Amino acid sequence: MTTEEDNTVFVGNKPVMNYVLAVVTQFNNGAETVSIKARGKAISRAVDTTEIAISRFLQNVEKRQITTMTEVVDTENGKTNVSCIEIVLGNRVHLSESPR
Repeated sequence: MTTEEDNTVFVGNKPVMNYVLAVVTQFNNGAETVSIKARGKAISRAVDTTEIAISRFLQNVEKRQITTMTEVVDTENGKTNVSCIEIVLGNRVHLSESPR
């Protein structure tokens, strides 16, 4: 398993605060970036997770990248399209002031 996979939170049907705790834990363990991924109806839960984590718990973290895509999934009734989102959070970069 790569480091990138270690810092990924897959959002599903659990309460939002479970995912917020997972994101906060990743940053507290020294992660530079954390990726939040969700599909279908869980997309709104991923957005809620992001906003709660940033606004309440992680003041020095910002949204770096938001990617949306469509995956083709096999179901009982054939293939269907499912929307997906990936939100990458990262530590805010502080630019040091130049000497005067």
